[in-house]
Amino acid sequence: MDDKTTLFDISLFKQAQIELIIKDVYLALKEKGYDPINQLVGYLTTGEASYISNYKNSRNEILEIERELIVAFLLEQYLK
Repeated sequence: MDDKTTLFDISLFKQAQIELIIKDVYLALKEKGYDPINQLVGYLTTGEASYISNYKNSRNEILEIERELIVAFLLEQYLK
């Protein structure tokens, strides 16, 4: 029996959730014929949810996460 305590890092879970949502929203926007990068930038810079289509529940998905966390995640990924 192992007496070591396993640590759970919520930030890893949050990062995975953010990544999944960004990818889902990106693909849904692309499917609908939008330029997903432009739409996501519009949403992230203004906070206006109407930049994200309701298609495949994308708007509700992206609103689950604070914009600041999305920006921080993207910046972190870029700088890796």
